Amino acid sequence: MSEQTVKEKSATGTQHAALTRELMEGISSGRFPIGSLLPTEFELCDLYGASRYAVRVAINELVELGLVSRRKRAGTRVEARTAPRNYRQSLASLDDLVQFGTSHVRAVQETGEAVLDRALAETFGATEGTRWLRISSLRLDGGPKAVPLGWTDVYLDPAYPDIIDLVRASPDTLVVSLVEARHGRHVAEIRQDITAATVPERIAAPLQVDPGSPALRIIRRYLDHAGVAFEISDTIHPAGRFTASSRLLRSRE
Repeated sequence: MSEQTVKEKSATGTQHAALTRELMEGISSGRFPIGSLLPTEFELCDLYGASRYAVRVAINELVELGLVSRRKRAGTRVEARTAPRNYRQSLASLDDLVQFGTSHVRAVQETGEAVLDRALAETFGATEGTRWLRISSLRLDGGPKAVPLGWTDVYLDPAYPDIIDLVRASPDTLVVSLVEARHGRHVAEIRQDITAATVPERIAAPLQVDPGSPALRIIRRYLDHAGVAFEISDTIHPAGRFTASSRLLRSRE
């Protein structure tokens, strides 16, 4: 990715995401060798035309991935060329999910129409028999020997069939972000449920695990300002490949 590409992406509101991608590519290619220091925040701002906020978010993402470490007055040191397989991500907002989408590319496996049966409808809190567009993908870490982090079935409002082509053309952009950009339907709330699960037989081979092996299941419902879900994602992460973390703060009251 060129510096000009980063600047172009910044104009569309994905500045920190583009910068994260560029720095990851620089580290994996050896342009920023292990043990070296990344440019300072001010240097990165000048180099890529990014804001200090975007630079800080990008660096924090690299720290979360285990690619770099930061020490006060010592700079940002490159620690590894690729992220560990056991990916840990703190997901507290839609921006965090956007970062995840940028750092891990989507490989579409199947698309089509789906009708929710009783079991899925109950799991999703939706109505049995409703029709959705379904986009099934693997999430990869982006490396040359990419390990699937998970399998995601995205159920999308059938009013947006044009999104399927955009999904294939934009592997590092969340489906919900494409809907927002193309159709102006914005997310007001994401409801997330995390449960223990096992890997279904139909996706075991693509995930490179045995059927029935332990997994983490994450279901996210994307609601608009009217409280209507227009996207539901159902992700299976094999055990040891993903950790969802959060912070709980005591109220000041």
